[in-house]
Amino acid sequence: MITRLNVGGPAINAAILSTGLDPDRFETLLVAGTEAATEGNMLQLGRLGVPPDVSRVTSLGREISPIDDVRALGSVIGIARRFRPDIVHTHLAKAGTIGRLAARVVGARVVIHTYHGTVFRGYFGPRKSRAFIEIERALSHVTTRIVAITPGQRRDLIALGIGDERKVVEIPLGLPLAEFLEPTDRSSARAALQIDGDVPVIAIIARLVAVKDVGMFLKAVASVPPPAVALVVGDGVLRSQLEAESVALRLSERCRFLGWRADVKTIYAAADVIVLTSQNEGSPVSIIEAMAAGKAVVATAVGGVPDVITDGSTGMLVPPGDAQAFASAVRGLLADPPRRERLGAAARTAVYPAYDASRLIADMSSLYGSLL
Repeated sequence: MITRLNVGGPAINAAILSTGLDPDRFETLLVAGTEAATEGNMLQLGRLGVPPDVSRVTSLGREISPIDDVRALGSVIGIARRFRPDIVHTHLAKAGTIGRLAARVVGARVVIHTYHGTVFRGYFGPRKSRAFIEIERALSHVTTRIVAITPGQRRDLIALGIGDERKVVEIPLGLPLAEFLEPTDRSSARAALQIDGDVPVIAIIARLVAVKDVGMFLKAVASVPPPAVALVVGDGVLRSQLEAESVALRLSERCRFLGWRADVKTIYAAADVIVLTSQNEGSPVSIIEAMAAGKAVVATAVGGVPDVITDGSTGMLVPPGDAQAFASAVRGLLADPPRRERLGAAARTAVYPAYDASRLIADMSSLYGSLL
């Protein structure tokens, strides 16, 4: 069960586990809520491989709404009573709350929740963050296992009292990376995006929300001399504001806002450097995909990012919010093609098969079997 199938790693993981588990051992049902208009939908973008069958709960969404949340709980309990699951596995906070409560109402034997990221830092004020921590602590008592996707996240959850050493296990993100191992022709990719072959290209793929700090990306790009082009792939509530900021920074001629794209392979192939500017992050999907595609990456050293990137070896890490350091790292890579190639080759080795979907399926199958 997942709150929504918006663009990002949680939707990919939920879909992988809905379609990739051994059908002789597991019968699966994917339950999902609804996405906001600007979040993108992974099914519509064709990013979920073989589309899973989805049981939609229209009252289930990201925002807190007592009436809708009670309706969603009733709907999920009804679905669970018909399906009679042995295992209920939830992803994202709202589905984690409603799904785990429903699982206990219907007597599921095993209840698992995966934290793809947390909202305890960088999202809300201290009071609201504390409230979410208390809710998660309470829910941990009705959960058989809690899955953290990075070592740091596991340490944080245990330190916060959300599960203990036995209950919280680490299973890294799994993505369909094989498709990125086959190189896409750079010239064709650039032609599709109407970019000249010798122009430096920097790309970011992210939701346009505050925690992604795309404004810092724009400030960094402003210090990269023309004719460098910046591609912003994604959408969100801050899109209009960020487009206005790009104009104010005199980037309107070389910064393109592309919205959500199904052809992310084209973006990776066309770009010289892929970046991420988040203030908080679970495990960075766009960076892992870019690394599998053999691209040099620059990212902020937050959350689970340092678990994926070894600074100076498989990519470049900079402090969050430091536009000057970020710009310096990007300029250095743009000026040094051999280094970009070395970083890209090392990056591919670092993430494949360590973050591939096949490894996720094997790990989760083992966990399910051990708990049953």
